[in-house]
Amino acid sequence: MIVVNDSIMVAGLGFRREARLASLIDALEQLEAQHGSVDRLAATRTLLPLVQELGRARGIPVIGVEDEALPSAVTLSRSRHSLRARGTGSVAEAVALLAAGSGAELLGPRLISADRLATAAVAKRDIP
Repeated sequence: MIVVNDSIMVAGLGFRREARLASLIDALEQLEAQHGSVDRLAATRTLLPLVQELGRARGIPVIGVEDEALPSAVTLSRSRHSLRARGTGSVAEAVALLAAGSGAELLGPRLISADRLATAAVAKRDIP
């Protein structure tokens, strides 16, 4: 018997108010260069509009995550700013994990855009 497991790769994005689409593109391109292409993008509901713009530009579906859920995710990074503002060590990592679903694992810590305005992290979940 052959068992085939599939997986989903979700890129979580976090960014400052000053970030523009170019910041998100840079963070996503770094992420894909390191981990390969992603199946979905994800962001908190409050950050969703700019990520939806990125999703439309790249043809990648977008998942919204409730802001209140962020503290429930265990992240690899521990940003003081993110902890103070959002209750999580990394918005990008938390969003990736929450959007990918139960059993998801981060493939590494967040990556930061060259302008330091956006972060991206990827979580992978196997689908039996």
